[in-house]
Amino acid sequence: MSDPSAASTDRPTRGPFARFLDTVEWLGNFLPHPVTLFALICVAVLAVSGIAGFFEWQVADPRPEGARGRAPDGIIRAISLLNAEGFRRIASGLVTNFTGFAPLGTVLVALLGVGVAERAGLLSAVIRQLVLGAPRSLLTTAVVFAAVVSNTASEMGYVVLIPLAAVVFHSVGRNPLVGLAAAFAGVSGGYSANILIGTVDPLLSGITTEAARIIDPSYAAGEENEILPTANYFFMFVSTFLITAVGTLVTTKIVEPKLGPYDSGRAESGVEAVARGLGPLSALERRGL
Repeated sequence: MSDPSAASTDRPTRGPFARFLDTVEWLGNFLPHPVTLFALICVAVLAVSGIAGFFEWQVADPRPEGARGRAPDGIIRAISLLNAEGFRRIASGLVTNFTGFAPLGTVLVALLGVGVAERAGLLSAVIRQLVLGAPRSLLTTAVVFAAVVSNTASEMGYVVLIPLAAVVFHSVGRNPLVGLAAAFAGVSGGYSANILIGTVDPLLSGITTEAARIIDPSYAAGEENEILPTANYFFMFVSTFLITAVGTLVTTKIVEPKLGPYDSGRAESGVEAVARGLGPLSALERRGL
């Protein structure tokens, strides 16, 4: 009969960093669904507007006199959305808030192109070729890098790369959960970084232009002053390789040791079964590339 006390002494001790990660994981499990978060933010905006309107909060309008949208007396006053007038304001502005959003046109055109490329199979083939063609020693790096640059195809990284990474890791005898975690971290943590211009860049440039016009309505009146989607390109280009390096180190030094040894001969999991069809490229797909 084994001694329980002896078994407890054989258990590896967990360092402070491992305990910290356990705490972060425990706290992260309390986060609600993203849709719930958006709903809570909407409720918070309504509540804050009601409080601000009740106490009549106000601030000086920073826009110069004569600027479009500037308050006549130069004072911006809080508007409550919790009264009849506030509800009418919400209902009457639903369409104009959407159609008047400056980056909307650019984003819609970009998504049309991404949609055609995705439906044609181009983006899926590119991601699969990048990961499946990587040497075994660079597999983790290839997965994280492909995950970061996948935002060129909007949400393609979530749909294709995450299950594919699990399958590839399993095929080389590594824990598929490690590949899944590396791909998910790269897609989510590196969503705005890229070596190409992604669908997020025109959105951010449009928001920045509109924000600048709040202070100076004449800003970006001409094309020479317009904030372009390439404004952050150098920063995002360098960030791609930085995030890839950090993601590779965290995956190999922290995540994989934390999950422990993996039995590559065990039965196929649900993730692997779903993504089993994401195999090597066919001759037609290679010709298309």
